[in-house]
Amino acid sequence: MARSSFPAEVLTPEGQVWEGEVEMVSTRTLTGSIGVLANHAPLMAMLEPTELRLYKSGSDNPGAGGDVERFAQGEGYLQVVDNSALLIVEDAIRPEDIDRSALESRLKEAEQARDSADEDSEERRRAERDVARAQAFLEIDSGS
Repeated sequence: MARSSFPAEVLTPEGQVWEGEVEMVSTRTLTGSIGVLANHAPLMAMLEPTELRLYKSGSDNPGAGGDVERFAQGEGYLQVVDNSALLIVEDAIRPEDIDRSALESRLKEAEQARDSADEDSEERRRAERDVARAQAFLEIDSGS
């Protein structure tokens, strides 16, 4: 059964990373994983670092590895309105463009910053977000 498609766009601080028609957007919010299909109810959600999957129109089976755009997605926001999805994220990197050694260095630095920061400080929260992002991106790189 063919699914309806809808427009989706992925933006980072550097600009547009991807735009096109999709049948499903798969990502993770603060409350868990989410799959957005056409005609989804309006939604605004905070996103966690994870693997973003954009199942493009024409994919026979979105779960079977058809025509899928994949990104290592940093934290950000998802807005679904008027049958379209907008993802505004800190990072969106294709798995083949991930630099594993740079990520491992960033992870080590973030862990050191987290461990040396005061409990309940903004510095510690920022370091914890950096650790979570690096760990998620390393997992995506391992799964490529």
